[in-house]
Amino acid sequence: MARNSNVAFFVAMAALALVMNSVGAANTYEVGDALGWIVPPPGTYATWASNKTFTVGDVLVFKFSSGNHDVAEVTKAAYDSCNATSPNSMETNGPANLTLSTSGEHYYICTFPGHCTGGQKLSINVTGTSSPAPAPAPSTSSPPPSPSPSPPAAVPAPAPSTSSPPPPASVPAPAPSTSSPPPPADVPTSPPSTSTTPPPSGNPPPPPPSAATSLRVAGLSATFLSIALALLF
Repeated sequence: MARNSNVAFFVAMAALALVMNSVGAANTYEVGDALGWIVPPPGTYATWASNKTFTVGDVLVFKFSSGNHDVAEVTKAAYDSCNATSPNSMETNGPANLTLSTSGEHYYICTFPGHCTGGQKLSINVTGTSSPAPAPAPSTSSPPPSPSPSPPAAVPAPAPSTSSPPPPASVPAPAPSTSSPPPPADVPTSPPSTSTTPPPSGNPPPPPPSAATSLRVAGLSATFLSIALALLF
């Protein structure tokens, strides 16, 4: 790509150089050469122009003395009749330089009386067209490559959850009761009846048991009852 751009650039520069040379090679012609712009012998200027090629951009130089001659560009009809009443343009100061800006027939005469009829007139044919403005040199920089569309950004998949659901809260089992039911309250034993059957008549009654003996008997009974309950539970 870069090599093709360089080749195109050099070709364009060469073409531009040719155009500039053709423009710069515009010729300058002194009308009548050393004779200048005067009343010449018949047919002098027609002979002078016959062996020349005039192109757009060339310059005609009319050498004459100011106040003795002039040069006017006229139509073909005015040229043929030497009519100087309505010239297209006129130069009265010599030398006069006239640039050929258009192609086609161009006619020039001297407006002083008798000069045009005496042969001081010139007719030429201009070839070519007006030089166009030189085209700008092509840019050597290649256009930047169009950016390729970027792929859409991938949406990351959600990470799998690593946390397991919490186990259900365990319901604590009721602790076994270590306390044994309280022993039943000691059932007080009724004291042995102190009433005795009246002895048969004739025998004297035995003496009543003493209080210490009754308490001992009651204590033994409570002890045996506690042992019995402890064995049961």
